[in-house]
Amino acid sequence: MSSTKNVLKDNYNMMLLNDYLRKKIKDAGYAGVDISKTPTGTRVALHVTRPGIVIGRKGSGIRELTEILAKDFGLKNPQLSVVEIDHPELSSSVMCNRLASHIERGTAFRRATMWTLKQIMENGAMGVQITCSGKLRGDRSSFEKHTVGILPRAGHHAEVIVNEDIVHVKTPMGLIGIRIRIARKDKVVPEFELKDMATIKQKNVAPKVEEKEEAEEEKEIVITEEIAEEIVAKELEQKKPRTETEQILFEAEQMKSLETLEEVEEKLK
Repeated sequence: MSSTKNVLKDNYNMMLLNDYLRKKIKDAGYAGVDISKTPTGTRVALHVTRPGIVIGRKGSGIRELTEILAKDFGLKNPQLSVVEIDHPELSSSVMCNRLASHIERGTAFRRATMWTLKQIMENGAMGVQITCSGKLRGDRSSFEKHTVGILPRAGHHAEVIVNEDIVHVKTPMGLIGIRIRIARKDKVVPEFELKDMATIKQKNVAPKVEEKEEAEEEKEIVITEEIAEEIVAKELEQKKPRTETEQILFEAEQMKSLETLEEVEEKLK
């Protein structure tokens, strides 16, 4: 019985820590945390999209988080490390937080959902499913489920490929729950590959690639001389958002041009 209590206590503390970090480092693009206990202490790996915000000036952010984890959450000698994720749009935690922020700002949940589906699929996802439930439109609770692409539901592939997260949002109408499930192509394990055929393909492809690279280098020399000023101007215009708040504001402006299914149906009428 004691072992069961310990497991429940650890899971409860993990849930509290996850909720705290989701709010504390929201602007850093929080994607998850990995905790492993060692004889010397506790290793805590924070997965974020913008590590600089978590680290802070001269490591002030890391020191503050270390003290909070030791005092409030009872972690023995926590050793924090920050890991930058490569593709934020393929992380269910990051996209859940962004979708929740859009809904909190007053964006219609269907428009925000369609925008999130578009962003995830354009960044190379194999499939995605977004479920919104709660007080969506009126006093009665309801739910909507949107699925695009291929998404394994059960079995070993679902455990390995699919990444899932759940977030709750408070709105004037009531509480809304959001669940996003993303299937990633890069986690699919190939069954087999013939070595002889692979070597033949590499031999045939290699000279063509070299010819293409030479042609691209020649083209780049011509292009850079003609439109160098335009390239610099575009780079200045397309500045990357420094925080998740700026990212959400940037997406909110782009989202205005997105047409929902309801708007398309009204035009057809």
